[in-house]
Parts: sequence; C-alpha cells; structure tokens
Amino acid sequence: MDSLPTRAAISRFAVPDIATLPQDMQDMIATVQEKSGFVPNIFLALAHRPAEFRAFFAYHDALMDKDEGLSKAEREMIVVATSGLNRCQYCVVAHGAILRIRARDPLIADQVAINWRKAPLGARHKAMLEYAELVALDAEEITEDDREELAEAGFTQDEIWDIGAIAAFFGMSNRLVNMADIPPNEEFYTLGRDPRK
Repeated sequence: MDSLPTRAAISRFAVPDIATLPQDMQDMIATVQEKSGFVPNIFLALAHRPAEFRAFFAYHDALMDKDEGLSKAEREMIVVATSGLNRCQYCVVAHGAILRIRARDPLIADQVAINWRKAPLGARHKAMLEYAELVALDAEEITEDDREELAEAGFTQDEIWDIGAIAAFFGMSNRLVNMADIPPNEEFYTLGRDPRK
C-alpha cells in the first residue's frame, strides 16, 4: 500500500523565519494572517528577497484592491481563468477561494479555472475573459478590434487596461510560483465552498 503524501515544502528556495524579516514585511504578514487566519505560502516564499517582495505585493495590491472599475470578483475571475491556462495550481486554488467568497458562489472558481467558456457567465464576463486569455497566451496578436469589442461590452479604457494588466501580472506570478514549486495552503481548498456562509 502506498503511503500518504507528506506536506510539501513551501518553496524550492530559502524561506526565512518571519522574526528575521524587516519590520514592514513582518507587519504586512501579520495583517494578512489576522485577516485570513493563516499566512499564504506566497508571502513566505517571496520573503527571502525583500525588495522583490515589496514590489510584487505593491503591484498586486494596486491591481487587485481597487474600489473603482472592475469589481473585486471580476478581478479574481481574471486571475483564476488565466492561472488555469498557465497551469498554476497555487493561483487557481488560492484565488479560486477568494473568487468563491467575493462572488458568493461555491461553484464559479472551478468552472472558470477548467474552461471559462463553459461556465455560466454573461456576455460581459465572457468578453472580459476572452481578452484576458489573449493577453495570457497570445498578447502579440492583440489588435484595436479586441479593445473595441471590450468597449462594446461596456468596459471603460481603464477597465480594459486592468483586464490586461491583471492577466499579464499573473502570467509572471504563475511562472514564478511554478518555478519555485510553491504549493497552495491547505486552508484555501475549503474556503467559500459552503454557500450558507
């Protein structure tokens, strides 16, 4: 009989003790831990490179924490769809949990990650994810017609930029996570699965 799998390491690279990190990074990690109840592995895995840690999370937050334009659920939908295309288990699982919570839908993340075209989405979201997929896989093919289609679907120029920037940023993030072999925290798998909560 095969033995049960052991819990994976957080990264193939060095993971420093939180107590040894600069105070601003300790504070950021403590805030995330207080909000979620655990420390997402990406914070620990990037902590050995403080300048990159700060730059990564500053750009992440600039894209994902806006209150204007795209909804926070739409932003997470882009992450989950493009991360599925890029075969990034960490981002599909982690951002899938956030999408389930923000959309208040326990099924949507799995549907979008596997094949957003088969998910029960309206025309606006399908147009958004079609453009995000183009950015993720064939950015050199983008034309003014693609942007015009999004405008016709009701997106502003700022929202079109955000769709593209989120898909591009997470393309980098997906590759970084896969390169470092960062596994999703077990806690992410069950978040947002119960529609009654």
